[in-house]
Amino acid sequence: MDSANWSDRPAPHYLAPAVNRSAKIVVAGAFGVGKTTFVGSVSEVTPLRMEEPITEASVGVDDLRGTPHKTTTTVAMDFGRIHLLGDRLVLYLFGTPGQTRFRPLWEGLTEGALGALVLVDTRDLDGCHEVLSLLEEQQTPYAVAINVFPEAPRYPLHEIRQALALDPDTPLTECDARDRRSCVHALITLTEFLTTRHTSAASLVEPRS
Repeated sequence: MDSANWSDRPAPHYLAPAVNRSAKIVVAGAFGVGKTTFVGSVSEVTPLRMEEPITEASVGVDDLRGTPHKTTTTVAMDFGRIHLLGDRLVLYLFGTPGQTRFRPLWEGLTEGALGALVLVDTRDLDGCHEVLSLLEEQQTPYAVAINVFPEAPRYPLHEIRQALALDPDTPLTECDARDRRSCVHALITLTEFLTTRHTSAASLVEPRS
């Protein structure tokens, strides 16, 4: 599904009556890995995007080799919302800026997060190491999703797991940030992982009335 068509779907601006749990989820990853596209693909409400045009000041600072047509960059966060588990769970999605100079923002956005989904581009596997290190420092559980760019090389998942030095129980899957179904699958994979870690229902915050 083309991400440009996500806004054609009905977008409820309310929480479903069945909601009894909510969670803050961070969508993280390196610069240009597809976080803004991912949040826009799955969000049931018009996503909040805090972007600025890429200027000449980015030359030599931000690596645009993998995204030569990229004209904007997230400078604060992306925000979206999605219901899962038969509308019983609502996820609040916070997309982080990709550049390492925004690390203080990363740290702020991960506070209070139940978990994180880290998007990875196989053309630059090293780009996600700082994000993974931060999440581990803050003891934020995470899953990893390979965003499959059309021109990117494909590797067996076990080789990527080894290259990223992921723990055996860390979920690793693939998605296309433009395709809602595959993005939802990645979120479900993360949610199932978090549910296993947090066996008590109290680990998912009760939404405020």
